[in-house]
Amino acid sequence: PEECAVFHCRGCWTVLGDSLQLCGQEPPGLSVLICFKVTSDVTWEDSLLVGLEGALLGCAYYLLSCQSCGLAVGFILYSSGSDLAYLRGLFCFFKDSIICYLLKSQMIIEASKVNFPAVTLKE
Repeated sequence: PEECAVFHCRGCWTVLGDSLQLCGQEPPGLSVLICFKVTSDVTWEDSLLVGLEGALLGCAYYLLSCQSCGLAVGFILYSSGSDLAYLRGLFCFFKDSIICYLLKSQMIIEASKVNFPAVTLKE
């Protein structure tokens, strides 16, 4: 595929996932990459956190971390309002915590500057 990318932790360059697992478009107010699967280097605690502000206000979620360096790299939404319900149970990487390696061009680029093809989940 033309636009394949590998997602790396910004802190230590550990591979966390890839663009073949992308499964949805980011919702307004959240700068995230939404994936079905991640590598075993992505970990999360059993305890839930609750969003106190912003787009995750009132949502319960598990924080995703890089196993190698401990950087918070995203979340798994556990409960939310109907507007974010489609994200529940999926891996959401914070674009600010991820660096992308584009396979075809062999370029390294900020995740926030990459436009992946539209992918949508069916309800």
